[in-house]
Amino acid sequence: MRINRGREADQYAIIIEVVDETFVLLADGDKRKFDRPKRKNIHHVDLLDYISPEVEKSMFETGRVTNGKLRFAISKFVNEELTDWKKGDSLYGER
Repeated sequence: MRINRGREADQYAIIIEVVDETFVLLADGDKRKFDRPKRKNIHHVDLLDYISPEVEKSMFETGRVTNGKLRFAISKFVNEELTDWKKGDSLYGER
């Protein structure tokens, strides 16, 4: 997901836990490590329809994920998924 408010605006992070219907915990493996996630209002992020298979598998098997896997998943998403979108396209298919 992409953060759209706050100091981390326009950066990507991974939701590692849903606190309640208003807040989630985010980590990126770099500034926000898995052990010290950022609590963020769900209205301040853009949710993307993408689940990293590496992170999902690790969370399912062990209940946690390494910071290296978080960084890898974010860079893989940015390099592969975002470059497929053409200039002028938005995340929601609108122009």
